[in-house]
Amino acid sequence: MIHLNQTLFVGIDVSKLSNHIFAMNDTRQKLLSVRVDNSQDGAIQLEQKLQSLLQSRLFTHLIIALESTGVYSAHLATFLSASKILALFDVRVYIINPKMAKNYRRSFTDIDKTDPNDAYVLADLARIGRLDGLTPFKGSQRLALERLTRHRLHIAELISTEKVYALNNVFLKFSNFETLFSNNFGSTAVDLLLEYKSIDDIIDASLEDLMTFVSKSSHNRFDNLQAIADKIQTAARASYRLDQVAYDPINLSLASSINLIRCYEAEIKQIDEAILRQVAGFNQNHYTVLTSIPGIGKVYAAGILAEIADISQFPSDDALAKYAGITWRQNQSGAFYAEDTFLTKTGNRYLRYFIFQAAQKAALLIPEYRDFYQKKYNEVTTHQHKRALALTARKLVRLLFGLLSANRLFQ
Repeated sequence: MIHLNQTLFVGIDVSKLSNHIFAMNDTRQKLLSVRVDNSQDGAIQLEQKLQSLLQSRLFTHLIIALESTGVYSAHLATFLSASKILALFDVRVYIINPKMAKNYRRSFTDIDKTDPNDAYVLADLARIGRLDGLTPFKGSQRLALERLTRHRLHIAELISTEKVYALNNVFLKFSNFETLFSNNFGSTAVDLLLEYKSIDDIIDASLEDLMTFVSKSSHNRFDNLQAIADKIQTAARASYRLDQVAYDPINLSLASSINLIRCYEAEIKQIDEAILRQVAGFNQNHYTVLTSIPGIGKVYAAGILAEIADISQFPSDDALAKYAGITWRQNQSGAFYAEDTFLTKTGNRYLRYFIFQAAQKAALLIPEYRDFYQKKYNEVTTHQHKRALALTARKLVRLLFGLLSANRLFQ
């Protein structure tokens, strides 16, 4: 139990070059307002100033709030949360969504937008208990895991973007191509795009040559080679033709996109290996709980764990859902209730991504979730998949919270 009159509340306005610090007690009395460099030396100075203040005022607890400012807040948060000196005062460091601070600032109608005032708002947010339920920053190990899992999402988004871009060129070159393969970027599909420079090359090829190509490219994974070769030629004949001069630029662009996709996919494999090394020993009990749920593989479990850190910081599954941004805003006026309501998406987008990916797998692998997804899908005629998946994700949040809180495996 934290006693407010024994707690020092500190807000830090972070920028690339410097940080402004404001400290207050439970009655809003200003105890410190100072600027230090955003550097190792500046962090040491801050540590010393806070230690002196804590000791002179007989504080026993320290709560520090910083806005999430990308990499600029990471070093300072890591330093303060890992400080052995400040650990004596039960230090808790919170990196919060800037939107939370912005909304709270609106309650101050006569305050200027300055760095000291921004730090003051953050300290007061901590003082009134608005950080209760959030997860304190866990230091270097969590930062390392978080960097890896977030970078994996970054690479996955690059792959998705490049594939969408490449498919535009695929359509120009071979308009019926997407009718041929279940995976447009499988090895045989990609080899077909790179090997044959134009539609006419495919049409003019003999059936035997196409069969040989498919057999070699697929490593003999297909049974009826003639049927596949015939299907390729039929799709080619039904596709639009381009002037010969247009094919070379399209082929060059396609080859470049495919090289990028292959490079990104190779990077994903290396990142996955690094994630599995890093997650070892990081809250192993909760990691085991997460991986026991069908659909949550080792990498997704690491991503969820990196963002949640400590489930005890969330008083309910509603709080966890709100943190992930898996909540809906009501649209109502009088007797009117809008059919379409939208996800808030104001929470942790990384956690939301991993939960949505896990929910999609759970809808395939867990009968209860498959039935739930299908029920929600059938309830409406628009946005069926998005709505059903979002509701399935919210249902999964309830399961995650229950199992992690009880430290119990999925059955």
